[in-house]
Amino acid sequence: MARIDVHAHCVPPSYREYCLQNDFAQKGHPDGMPAIPPWDPLDHIALMKQLSIQKSVLSMSSPGTHLTPGNDEEGRSVTRRANEDMAKTCADYPDHFLFFASLPLPDVEGSLAEIDYALDHLGAVGFQILTNSHGIYPGDPRFIPVFDKLNERKSIVFFHPTSCHVQNPQDASSVQRINPQPGVASPVVEFMFDSTRSLMSLLTLGTVTRCPNITFLVCHCGATFPPVLERIAECSGFLIEGGKQISGEDIKSLLQSRFYFDLAGVPFPDQVHGLLKVVDSSRLLYGSDYPFTRAPMVEALARRVDDGLETNFGPAVKHRVLLENAKTLLEI
Repeated sequence: MARIDVHAHCVPPSYREYCLQNDFAQKGHPDGMPAIPPWDPLDHIALMKQLSIQKSVLSMSSPGTHLTPGNDEEGRSVTRRANEDMAKTCADYPDHFLFFASLPLPDVEGSLAEIDYALDHLGAVGFQILTNSHGIYPGDPRFIPVFDKLNERKSIVFFHPTSCHVQNPQDASSVQRINPQPGVASPVVEFMFDSTRSLMSLLTLGTVTRCPNITFLVCHCGATFPPVLERIAECSGFLIEGGKQISGEDIKSLLQSRFYFDLAGVPFPDQVHGLLKVVDSSRLLYGSDYPFTRAPMVEALARRVDDGLETNFGPAVKHRVLLENAKTLLEI
């Protein structure tokens, strides 16, 4: 069945080589994964044809494009090069690709400039932001100008998980990657928790309510957020310094009206049902996570999503989730 893939990655060769040469891929194992994968648009298109993917929305993955804490010059340069590389791929293969541009967060001034450049000159359809930017979560007051700008531009903002990082309050350039279970790659479990921390930050610090023109896209079926939603709401007034009290019903209303959730990962047989206690199927989208999820696994997971949607919801809902919801989001 035809589908649109909103969670697909581009790994420009220049970016991959830069990460490997300068050890930003942690000796070739980003976030504890086996490798930072090579990527080729023709291989990607071949997979798209096999899975009847009409469009793939490209974005960068962890570790993002602001690679060195405190080095905004490098962050701006790497971000601009990655965005221009993705824009060129989309121009070369316009029938297949769109892209979410990266921002060099936590560099606020650089991000403000990149928002306008990516929209006005490169044709981005939205922006990808990591769940934390060198230890700063998206609802942090330091990022207010960036989200206000994204709101002004009525942007789609796609949050992609990364490893948890802790910043030294006395030295912003001193940032430590946290891995509580050595030997377990962050995407296995920690990415899910960092997505939840990011959502908590956005909702309890007022970013979502302050910026009504942003449409938010969250990875991996809402991660671990749905089962702890009411706990976060109950504690929201004192959970984070500067946090605002928000009810569980208000959170659910915002998730249903302002958020979409991709089905990358393993949403079936169980995870999706927790999310569907919070939102309905109109907020679900297909995502492959290619090439960080390799092609054979992408194919197996796509079959699992197809079967799960068909069995649980029927062909009409399956069609909407795989195709029509994304067309609505992307206005295509």
